[in-house]
Amino acid sequence: MGVTYLFKSERLGFRNWIPSDIEKLVRINADKEVMQFFPALPSIQETIAFIERMQTQFAKKNYCYFAVDELASGTFIGFIGLSDQTYDSDFTPHTDIGWRLRRSSWSRGYATEGAKACLEYAKQELNIPEIFAVASKVNLNSINVMEKIGMSYVKNFEHPGLKHNASLKTCVLYRYKKRSN
Repeated sequence: MGVTYLFKSERLGFRNWIPSDIEKLVRINADKEVMQFFPALPSIQETIAFIERMQTQFAKKNYCYFAVDELASGTFIGFIGLSDQTYDSDFTPHTDIGWRLRRSSWSRGYATEGAKACLEYAKQELNIPEIFAVASKVNLNSINVMEKIGMSYVKNFEHPGLKHNASLKTCVLYRYKKRSN
């Protein structure tokens, strides 16, 4: 029985989360290099809660940070997608685009390819007019992806969830605005 994808890019398949993803995301979340721009490594319980939040959001809105498989191998490589953000700021609530991939899938263009596919899905299927992305100012790889997918720099800000982390608290905000036809 094959996997049903909500949509695909050239090399990636995007889908809702399934129970067998938990252990795989736990391994990704335990990689200190993958999580270097986060204040702590998520616990197993936090990873399960994250997946449950994504499943709930998907059921309500038809989007989430999607589970992503490499199509050629069928291997789960992490997540890329859209999620609602509601932390305290002058630009929330908003729809965010984000990604987290296992280290062995880095430097292959997957984050850029997947983020472009998610923006297209948001524009064509969901009619979301504006999407934001946030990264710590020191996370140059994610900022590079934001720029490659056509997002525009808005500003630097102090992230309220990172205020006690001197090296991560200054973040950049980027925006993608759907063009009118």
